[in-house]
Amino acid sequence: MSDPTPAIADDAAPSGASRGTSRGTSRNPFLTRFAGSAAALILRLIGITLRVTVSIEEGGPPSFYVPAAVYSFWHRCILPATWQYRGRDIGVMTSQSEDGEYIARTIDKFGFLPVRGSSSRGGARALLEMRQLVEAGHTVAFTIDGPRGPKYLAKPGPVLLAKSTQKPMLAFHFAVDRAWVLNTWDEFIIPKPFARVLLRVSRYMWVPAGADDATMQRHHQDLQESLDRVRVFAEENLRTLTRP
Repeated sequence: MSDPTPAIADDAAPSGASRGTSRGTSRNPFLTRFAGSAAALILRLIGITLRVTVSIEEGGPPSFYVPAAVYSFWHRCILPATWQYRGRDIGVMTSQSEDGEYIARTIDKFGFLPVRGSSSRGGARALLEMRQLVEAGHTVAFTIDGPRGPKYLAKPGPVLLAKSTQKPMLAFHFAVDRAWVLNTWDEFIIPKPFARVLLRVSRYMWVPAGADDATMQRHHQDLQESLDRVRVFAEENLRTLTRP
C-alpha cells in the first residue's frame, strides 16, 4: 500500500477519546460555527423527507449499523451517510483543513465523534484515536477517498485499524435518485427533498492479527473491490429496489 498513512503504534496512543477532543483549527471560528449550524439545519429539513431503502450483501450484518465495526464509504456520500447513521456516537475521521472543520462541526450536531486527521496530515494520531474508540465499543467510519481524492480510490487506514483491533470492516454506498451534484473533485451530492435513496452495505471483511505486508495488500484490494461493488449495485438497482 503506497498511501502514507502510518501503522498504529501502542506507545503513542492518546490518553482519552471524547467528543470534541480532536479539533482542527479555523481562521474564522464564528463563521465556521455558523456554517456548521446552517448545514445541519438544512440536512435535518431534507433528511426527514428522504425515502431510504437498505440492501445488504450476503454475508453482511443483520442491519445497516453494527457496533464496534470499521466502516468505509466515498467522500461524496457524506450528507446521506450523516443522516442515516446519526445519533450513534460513530467516530469519523475528518481532515484538519478548513473544509474538514466545516464537516466536523456539521456531523458533531448529529451525534458523531469527529476525529481530526488524514493520510497527509495528522494521520498517525487520528488512527490511534480511532482505535481507542473502537476498543471502547464505538463504530468508526472513513471517507476513504478523502480529503482530496483521487475519487473512488481507497486508502489503507481501515485495513490497518481492522488488523490492530480485530474488528470487521464494512463498506457502504448511497445512491440517490434526485440530488444536487457539486462541481468538486468528488462530485459531492446533496439529496433533494423527497429523494429516493438506496443504501447498499457489504459483507463482513476480517483482517488477521498476524497479517504480513502481502496479506495487507490483499485486504486493501478486497476493501477497494467491496467499495466498488456496493457502489455499482446501489446505482444500478436504485429505481427497482426503492419504494416510489
